Amino acid sequence: MQKYGELLRTLLEKRGIVDEAGAGIFLNPDYERDFHDPFLMRDMKIACARILDAIEKGEKIIIYADYDCDGIPGAVILSDFFKQIGYKNYEVYIPQRNSEGYGLNLEAIKQFKESKVKLLITIDLGITAVEEVAQAKKDGIDVIVTDHHIPQAILPKACAILNPKVDDYPEKMLCGAGVVFKLIQGLIKFTENGEIAILADEDCLSEASYAGKKIASSPFFKGFEKWMLDMAGLATLSDMVPLTGENRAIAYFGMKVLKKSPRPGLQKLLSKMNIDQRYLSEDDVGFMITPRLNAASRMDNPMRAYEVLSTIDAVEAGILADHLSKINDERKSIVTGIMREANKTLERSLTDTERGQREVIVIGNPEWRVGVLGLVAGKISDQHKKPVFVWGKDENDCIKGSCRSDGSVSIMDLMNDASESFLDYGGHELAGGFTVQSDKIHFLEEALASSFNKVKKEKKEEKINYDVQADLSVVNMKNWREINKMAPFGFGNPKPIFLFEGVKIEKLKKFGKNGSGEHLEITFSDANKNKAVAISFFSNIDSFNNPLVEGLNVNLLATFDLSRFRGREELRLRIEDIF
Repeated sequence: MQKYGELLRTLLEKRGIVDEAGAGIFLNPDYERDFHDPFLMRDMKIACARILDAIEKGEKIIIYADYDCDGIPGAVILSDFFKQIGYKNYEVYIPQRNSEGYGLNLEAIKQFKESKVKLLITIDLGITAVEEVAQAKKDGIDVIVTDHHIPQAILPKACAILNPKVDDYPEKMLCGAGVVFKLIQGLIKFTENGEIAILADEDCLSEASYAGKKIASSPFFKGFEKWMLDMAGLATLSDMVPLTGENRAIAYFGMKVLKKSPRPGLQKLLSKMNIDQRYLSEDDVGFMITPRLNAASRMDNPMRAYEVLSTIDAVEAGILADHLSKINDERKSIVTGIMREANKTLERSLTDTERGQREVIVIGNPEWRVGVLGLVAGKISDQHKKPVFVWGKDENDCIKGSCRSDGSVSIMDLMNDASESFLDYGGHELAGGFTVQSDKIHFLEEALASSFNKVKKEKKEEKINYDVQADLSVVNMKNWREINKMAPFGFGNPKPIFLFEGVKIEKLKKFGKNGSGEHLEITFSDANKNKAVAISFFSNIDSFNNPLVEGLNVNLLATFDLSRFRGREELRLRIEDIF
C-alpha cells in the first residue's frame, strides 16, 4: 500500500482494502477480469438460442421494459443490438405508469396476441408475473424474463429466466439493465462460436437446426457491446445498486463511455443543463439526468425517455430534451405541493409524541398524482426516519402508491408479512409499490405497524460516521484527485466524509435558480485561518440541529465537490451535516 498516498490509503482501509492487490483491483477496474461469464446465469444459453431462433425465423419480438431509469436504458441496450444486426421486426413497449402500473399486464398481452407476437422479452420486470406469463404461453407467445427483483416462492413458467437472484450467478445485485447487458454479452459470445441453437427447450424451440449459422460476422460486432455500457452504467448509477464487484466495473466503464457517447439525445440533455459531457460526473447522472428521464413516466409517456436515448436524429433529440426538462420542472412543482399538504396533514393529525411512537407512516389523498408518490415517500421517510407508504388514485380509480424504507426494515419483508392488506405489491429492500382495495386503505397503517414489530431490523447505536478528521487545509486539488481515483461514487461506495471540528461560520449566503434562494452557501474558517466554501442544496439556516448564524463555531461533516459551473472550476465542500 506504500505506493499510494496517505489519504488514499486511509480511505481504502476504511473500505476494508488493506493490501496492494486489493487496492489495484478496486482502483483499476479491468473489463476482462471484472465482468463474469454471462453463461453463469442458469438460462442464458436457452435465452440466446430462443432469441436467435426468432431472428432466423423473422418472428415479431416485443421488448417489454419497465418505465423507470433502469428499464428504459435496458430497452435501449436491447434495441441497439437489434439495430446493429439489422433486425427490424421488433417493437418496444413500455407500460404507462399511471394507467397500467408496474409489470406485465394481461391487456397488453392480448394486444400482442392480436399482432402475432411470438417472443416477448421483459426488462427489469416479470419475475413475479406468474399469471401473465402463463397467459402469454397459452396465446402462443414465448417469454424471456430478464429481471433483478426479488422472486416469490413460485416462478413464472417462462421460456428462460435471467435473474441473478434465482441462480448461482456471482453478482447478485445487478440492476435490470445490467442483466440485459449480460444477455448481449451472451448473444455475442454465443454467435462467435457459431452456436445458434445448441440447446433446444421443448417449450421454446420446436426445431434445433441452426447450429453453425451466424447472424453477424462483420468485424465491428465483437466488442460492440462496450458502447452499450453508457446505458448499463446510467441504469446502475440510477437504480441504487451497490457499486461493488461487477457493478463497480459497469459504473466505471459506463462513465467512460457516457463522457464520449455519440447519442444525440444525451448530448442535447447535457447541453440543456449546461453540463460539459467531457466532465460528466455520477452526481450529474443521479441529480440531473435521471430525474428528467423518470419525469417521462411520472408526468407524460415513458416512451419519450426511450426516444431521447435511442434517437439518431439531432432535431428530434433537441425537441425531446426540451420536453423532458419542461415536464421535470412541472414534476418538481407538483411534488412541492403534495409535500406541503402531507406535512400539514401530519402536523394536524398527530402530536409530537404520537408521531415519535408511530412505527410506519401511511398517508394519501385520492387527488395525489400516483406517478410522483415515490419521490414524496422518500422525502417524508428522510424527514421522519420511518418507513413511509404514500397513496393516491390512478386513472382507473384504483388506489396505488409507493413506499420507502429508512433502513429500519426491508420494505419487501414488511409487505410480505402484511400481504393480506394488498391486492398487489413488489419492490426491494428500500423501495416498492403497492395496490390496495379502497375499503382496506384506512386499516393499512395498523396492519403494517403490527408487521413492523415482527420483521424490523435490530437497531444499531447511532454514531457519527466519517472517514477522516482533518482541518480545512485538506481541501485542495491534490487531495481531490486522490479521492477521485475511487470514483464512481454511489450506493455501496459513498463519497468519503470528512469531519471538521470547531470550524467557524464566516459567511452565510443563499443562492438558487432565478434568485430563488433555495440553496445555502457557507464560508468556514478554522483555528489555523484556513478557509473553505461549502454548499447545501435545498437547505436554509434552520435545516440543521441548531439555527446557523455568522460567527458560530460548529462541527462540519462534508464531502469534496468540484463544480464546473459555466466552465469555471471551483473546489468546495458539500455539507452532510452541521452540529
